[in-house]
Amino acid sequence: MLQLNNASVTISPHTILQPTNLTFQKGIITTLLGHNGCGKSTLMKLLSRQNAPSQGEVLLEDKAITHFKPKEFALKVAYLPQHPPVTDGVTVKELVSFGRFPWKGAFGRYTAQDKAFIQEAIQKVGLEDYQDRFVATLSGGERQRAWIAMLLAQQSECILLDEPTSALDISHQYELLALIRELNLSLGLTVIMVLHDINMAAKFSDHLIALHSGEVIAQGSPSEMMKVDTLEKIYGMELALFQHPITGHPISYIP
Repeated sequence: MLQLNNASVTISPHTILQPTNLTFQKGIITTLLGHNGCGKSTLMKLLSRQNAPSQGEVLLEDKAITHFKPKEFALKVAYLPQHPPVTDGVTVKELVSFGRFPWKGAFGRYTAQDKAFIQEAIQKVGLEDYQDRFVATLSGGERQRAWIAMLLAQQSECILLDEPTSALDISHQYELLALIRELNLSLGLTVIMVLHDINMAAKFSDHLIALHSGEVIAQGSPSEMMKVDTLEKIYGMELALFQHPITGHPISYIP
């Protein structure tokens, strides 16, 4: 669905992202991994059209994303940055309704269908009882669910999530990622996200891409990536693995 064709980012004199070729498959969850400053967020900003590559191009359905009008692109791809805008004085329902903006424009009126999409999005993330609450009064996990509901209301085919679990405790991380997986499976939603926790990434992703110093150094399925030598290459430290006693999936830890 999305592709990087020899795309790189240079902020003189530093190259933040080396010339990169990547293809993101439709209908799966792809997660970007790597230490801070490795180029993950830079890559996400290219995919979301927040930044332009210094060279090369980013393609959506074999067409350069620069050739899409903003509204046309928004109907295909929705983006949640690492630090979403402040939402003081905005209710959950109002926030979710913003997701209909690409379909309506600045002065478009919400139709019955728009309102149905908004309610459906709120229901899918389990915030029906919170829709009249101000977003600022919600817990971190509830707030992230509200933002994801806004992306769902946008009815885009692909959502980009830059560190959606960064401010959440472990239980809310799990709940949010389980929700994202459920939406991926039930809606056929394409998800590209950034995570730091390799075990969470392996559990909830179909494909992992690891970056180091602005370069893709490994990619593959979770089973292919959860190898001691691969993890050491990604994180620059010794990590060990053991098998989950019930699922048999490999889990990494610091020995």
